[in-house]
Amino acid sequence: MKIGLIIVIALFASAFAAHFLLADPGYVGISFRGYLFEMSVPVLVLLTAALFGGLWLLKKVITAPRRIGEAAGRYRSARSGRKLTLGMIEVAEGNFARGERLLARAASTSDSPLFNYLQAARAAHLQNSDDRRDEWLRLAYQEIPEAANAVLLTQAEFQLDRGQHEQALATLRRLDENSKDHAHALALMGRLYFRLKDWSALRDILPRVKKHGHVKPETMDAWTVRVHREALDQAADGPALALAWKDIPKAYQSDVSLIEAYYKGLMRADLHDKAEKELAATLKSNWRGPLVRLFGLVQGVDASKQLKRAEGWLTNHSDDPDLLLTAARLCLRNELWGKARSYLETVISLRPSPEAYQEYGALLNQLGQTDAAADAYRDGLNMVAGSNLPALEHRP
Repeated sequence: MKIGLIIVIALFASAFAAHFLLADPGYVGISFRGYLFEMSVPVLVLLTAALFGGLWLLKKVITAPRRIGEAAGRYRSARSGRKLTLGMIEVAEGNFARGERLLARAASTSDSPLFNYLQAARAAHLQNSDDRRDEWLRLAYQEIPEAANAVLLTQAEFQLDRGQHEQALATLRRLDENSKDHAHALALMGRLYFRLKDWSALRDILPRVKKHGHVKPETMDAWTVRVHREALDQAADGPALALAWKDIPKAYQSDVSLIEAYYKGLMRADLHDKAEKELAATLKSNWRGPLVRLFGLVQGVDASKQLKRAEGWLTNHSDDPDLLLTAARLCLRNELWGKARSYLETVISLRPSPEAYQEYGALLNQLGQTDAAADAYRDGLNMVAGSNLPALEHRP
């Protein structure tokens, strides 16, 4: 509509100009360096138009290769984009081989080849082709060096997924050298050390992970507790144990697994008297099942006094299976077989456990009731195995 209106206006203007020019074509004279050029006004107009038309055409000819190249580039880019989309669709639908081919073919003409290479690597990874996967990642690293961190992170994630722990560790250490305190790299490194049970290495990077890493608080808590529990378990004597406990942040010293590890360390170091006193004091303000059971394993100097203390707690915790098991164990130490049996049978009736059945079986053997002891051991094993085991044959 707009072009048509312009044409109509131009025709009217031309007709109007022609009317006046034909009536009086006019005269134009141009003198240049002694030469005189004479012509009518219509001729001058035509020459001027021809000059501008020639210049316009010359410009088009000169810029044609560039415009053709730009058009070809837009075509290739659009085609590459279509291949990228199709490749992503194929991978999402589980056609990994076809998706990989489409993504790879589009990489050379793509405006963002990094994405093509990374997705092609993912498709190869899903086909369990680690060699092709690593080749796509190598090309990405080589052609887009500024994306080195992204490539290394992707490679580490693939290696972790495949269980290639040594390779993943090497990749993450290389990334750590390139970019110190990279948040995601630190998170992956912590996850890897936890999986490898390399508690010393995990402990070393925990401060950096806490400061820079993107790790869920509950995961951070689990890692912190685990490395400190390992330090407590590895403490060889009382001074080393005390140092390991002092090294635990205050916020974690109320964790029951760490408290339990500390008292087990005292017993391992043959500091039973210290363990008995401190454990009894702890239970006054922190009545926890694992700690209650642990009190029955402490080899105090006065077993009778220790039993009396445990039975004193029964006044307020008469139906506590953990305390009843502890009392039973202390009765066994004091050779009070009948009372120990009563406590154990009560525990089994309230909350049966492999520990209770083991103590009960040992007591029945002590009393010469081997058939009943075999049944108790079998019941305890059933709880561990999760299925009913055949009755043990009694052989005199």
